[in-house]
Amino acid sequence: MDFLELVKDRYSVRKFCSKKVEKEKLDLILEAGRVAPTAVNYQPQRILVLDTEDSLSKLRDCTPYHFDAPLALLICYDNTISWKRSYDGKDMGDVDVSIVTTHMMLEVANLGLGSTWVGHFDPKKMSETFELPENIIPVALLPIGYPDETSVPHIYHDKRFDIGVTVSYNSF
Repeated sequence: MDFLELVKDRYSVRKFCSKKVEKEKLDLILEAGRVAPTAVNYQPQRILVLDTEDSLSKLRDCTPYHFDAPLALLICYDNTISWKRSYDGKDMGDVDVSIVTTHMMLEVANLGLGSTWVGHFDPKKMSETFELPENIIPVALLPIGYPDETSVPHIYHDKRFDIGVTVSYNSF
């Protein structure tokens, strides 16, 4: 599939069927995250695969935005190895995780699966529930699965600003 076609067709799936995601597909999704670029190639991403009923039950206690997906990835970063910008100390771990998550999200769509990016969760509760080490910072949750047959894009999916609204050349 053409890349622009893929990114235009991809939508946030919020209703999944119960069919499990095959290990081969999960491996490809994780590989897409592994090869994603990160600041100074420090690769601080740490991904927790949630695919057992016990883990998914715990996830449901952490956020209402799990959409009963049969698989979810909690994408975190290790703040002891993430690159910090020298000018202001900005920790680029959240940026790295965003790049990694996007790569995986697009591979999900490429494989005919669905996902949605979830940022609405209590990071402290997520850390406690999954016993994350103190240096592992949760940033994004990616519920993944086969879209339910009734799943459709949001009504605003195709509503985009004209490129002139979001892009300027040489000055704002």
